[in-house]
Amino acid sequence: MTILDLFKLDGRHALVTGAAQGIGFEIARGLAEAGARVTIADMNPDVGQEAARDIGATFEVLNVTDPAAVAALARKVSDVDVLVNNAGIVRNTPAEETPDDDWRAVIGVNLDGVFWCCREFGRGMLARGGGSIVSTASMSGLISNHPQPQAAYNASKAAVIHLTRSLAGEWAARGVRVNAVAPGYTATPLTRRGLETPEWRDTWLGTTPMGRLAEPAEIAPAVLYLASDAASFVTGHTLVVDGGYTVW
Repeated sequence: MTILDLFKLDGRHALVTGAAQGIGFEIARGLAEAGARVTIADMNPDVGQEAARDIGATFEVLNVTDPAAVAALARKVSDVDVLVNNAGIVRNTPAEETPDDDWRAVIGVNLDGVFWCCREFGRGMLARGGGSIVSTASMSGLISNHPQPQAAYNASKAAVIHLTRSLAGEWAARGVRVNAVAPGYTATPLTRRGLETPEWRDTWLGTTPMGRLAEPAEIAPAVLYLASDAASFVTGHTLVVDGGYTVW
């Protein structure tokens, strides 16, 4: 076996949440190209089904904030070897003006949804004695972004990083690895809208040493590494892919 063989996912089933577009879609594409059988799980059936057709994946409707729905999908799709928790949202409101519903929405998707999926799909992995979980955290879980206000998002992503460590410690001896990636500013529709605000654009690009946004396809290889046997001795780790933003 060569080093390149370690990155192959032939014969494995990967499920990616929030993969109808953006980073999630590129992750799903990358896992499929590595040989995995991929399931895209997303709330948007129209975009999700088209995305699945594009890469030869299957599609399942899933609201990650509904623990019963997550449990039902885990029973239906019971052979998942690789779980990628990618679904996420952001609300850019000043903390003192944040409505309760906005806080709960962000925590519900970005943290609760990650835990529900880890718990339900993790049970199957633990029963089979192996599996890999990768969650999309963010550099926002390591630093506090500015100038945009996003306390709920930052808190949720910091929690994902610590949840990753916690689950890794619990499950390592039972064959399940749990890791995360922490992207920096990436050229998704949400980020591109943020660039329309000159103060945000100038700060984001000016404080990123590489001076640009990541492309979604630049995040996918990090997920593939953590999901594959190339990272067989890696667990509890958060791999930062931020163009150097957090070095300053």
